[in-house]
Amino acid sequence: MSSDCNKTNCPVVATLDMIGGKYKALILWHLVDSTRRFGELRRLIPQATQKMLTQQLRELEDDSLVIRTVYPVVPPKVEYRLSDLGKSIKPILDAMCDWGTDYMKQSGIEANCFMID
Repeated sequence: MSSDCNKTNCPVVATLDMIGGKYKALILWHLVDSTRRFGELRRLIPQATQKMLTQQLRELEDDSLVIRTVYPVVPPKVEYRLSDLGKSIKPILDAMCDWGTDYMKQSGIEANCFMID
């Protein structure tokens, strides 16, 4: 593998730029099979502050991974779902989960989270 990987043309860097935020992979995982409202995502990812979750969702939307739909009702209703590009990231998330599970087993740590079937 070449050691001259730089930000302008490295596929790994491009992928990490899009999904490498603190909670981006978790957000994407929770949207794989569901459209969710902001409050649902807050409950599913309680360690994320409202500000951080908002920022990560905006970045995912800017990168065309997530589609944000605002409904003209009172109180405002906003839903998030994966775009087709976002849906294409599922095999990567699955691989990350599998790798992490194997690593934890080898380290004597029991994997116990929502991502494990």
